[in-house]
Amino acid sequence: MNTIAKPQGCTNLRLRRLSRLVSRHYDAHVAASGLKTTQYSLLSHVLHLGPLRPVDLARAMNIEASTLTRNLKPLVVAGWVTQGEGVDARSRLIAITESGRAKRADAQRHWREAQEGLNELLGVERVLALHALLDESLEVLQRAGLSDEQGENDE
Repeated sequence: MNTIAKPQGCTNLRLRRLSRLVSRHYDAHVAASGLKTTQYSLLSHVLHLGPLRPVDLARAMNIEASTLTRNLKPLVVAGWVTQGEGVDARSRLIAITESGRAKRADAQRHWREAQEGLNELLGVERVLALHALLDESLEVLQRAGLSDEQGENDE
């Protein structure tokens, strides 16, 4: 009699555990630059997409506007991004500064160390397989009508 194996345990729990461990790994490396990984991601998005309106940045990063506002404040205070006037009096544009570019470049070196370290820990073949499986799974879930609009960002 042929029985098809069924997954045991909770997929969500396993993904969350993996995500927490991987996040801690990246956080530990990026912290050497003085940034959190969320701040590095924000600087990266502004560098590649900016100058842009906060609503467009929030959409690109798949985060709530209130989360963006909260995460932007320390970057503005540090002088790494600016919030200048937009096309009209009601709009604002977010742009990266030269010191923000330098901070992001420093953080990127640490992010690369984290990626290389993860490749070494897990093995490049496993990381490639994981990326492929995650990408395929995201595509299937999105086609099924699920959305990651309130999910986390990626690099």
